[in-house]
Amino acid sequence: MIWAVILAAGESRRMGTQKLLLSFGETTVVGAVAGTALVSRADRVLAVLGADGDAVRQRLEPLAIDFAVNENFAQGMLSSVQAGFGALPADAEAAIIMLGDQPFLPARVVDAVVEAFRRSGKGIVVPVFQGHRGHPVLVSLKYRDEVLALDPADGLRRLIHAHPEDIFEADVEDANILRDMDVPEDYASELARRSQEGIKPIF
Repeated sequence: MIWAVILAAGESRRMGTQKLLLSFGETTVVGAVAGTALVSRADRVLAVLGADGDAVRQRLEPLAIDFAVNENFAQGMLSSVQAGFGALPADAEAAIIMLGDQPFLPARVVDAVVEAFRRSGKGIVVPVFQGHRGHPVLVSLKYRDEVLALDPADGLRRLIHAHPEDIFEADVEDANILRDMDVPEDYASELARRSQEGIKPIF
């Protein structure tokens, strides 16, 4: 079973407000990410909560997803990955790590990463656009203990650097894997782009 693990624990300091709860189409930023995960080829969805956890949970609770809480969210992104990996059941095969601030990422990218995992037999799958690696990254749960033992200061890169022979780069034709929303200008730019292009919900 492949789980989509949504990292939804960040403090959004650079945005100046909780970016996951900002409006995005007919939902919120994190709601769009969860919706994408739910219609993707991932079998189950888990959201990792932290900062503003109650408010984020309230927005996501109507959806058919599970939750984990990262009490150490101030330590950064890897701490949320670790909280998610620690909460997954023993029969979980792999986790596709989705950023909570990539609401524009279409389900077809998630599907391409999942399909690459199935097809390649590799334990780590990274999407690539024009030679640049992005998100979401899929990690086999054979690395669960190794991920849980990583130093949050090092991040998931240490795992990737330790196993170059077990990485598959999945080429995708979508530059959205390379970007997220960190500052108000990012959010305003995305809303303007969607309005100009008449973009409908991506899931």
